[in-house]
Amino acid sequence: MGVGKSTVGRRLARRLALPFVDSDSEIEDAVGLPAGEVFERYGEQDYRDGERRLVARLVDGQVRVIATGGGVFVDPRTRALLNERTITVWLDAPIDVLAERTGRRDTRPLLKTPDPKETLQRLAEIERQAYAEAHVHVRSGDGAHKDVVDAIVREIDAHLARRSAA
Repeated sequence: MGVGKSTVGRRLARRLALPFVDSDSEIEDAVGLPAGEVFERYGEQDYRDGERRLVARLVDGQVRVIATGGGVFVDPRTRALLNERTITVWLDAPIDVLAERTGRRDTRPLLKTPDPKETLQRLAEIERQAYAEAHVHVRSGDGAHKDVVDAIVREIDAHLARRSAA
């Protein structure tokens, strides 16, 4: 949450001349409600089930850049599907940066807690092991989005070179 998946994803898609899709926006379009409200109204389990079905549809077809919700990759079935059919990228940022970014708006149900920064830290600890299975790991922070996109492109190229050498 707050790492910049959508913003960086859009820029990456432009750089690679590929279509871009944001899974949260797709859910909002399908249900007609903001993703946070869908999450609150139907609960995390139903939201994650819908996300899983959506991601399965998104990876079956044209090549594109997909920004998934922060919890998508934690689901073992979805993670396996993404790692099998796509090049997965873990955007990683320090908790202080995430707390500052997510604190700008009150639209994230999981952060409606007395201590959102502590919640982010707890979620990061839970999700880190799953995210470590991504093909590419790029750190981001306060720097320019262009620098993050450049790093992703370099890491994807390196990943593809390793894969073709194997």
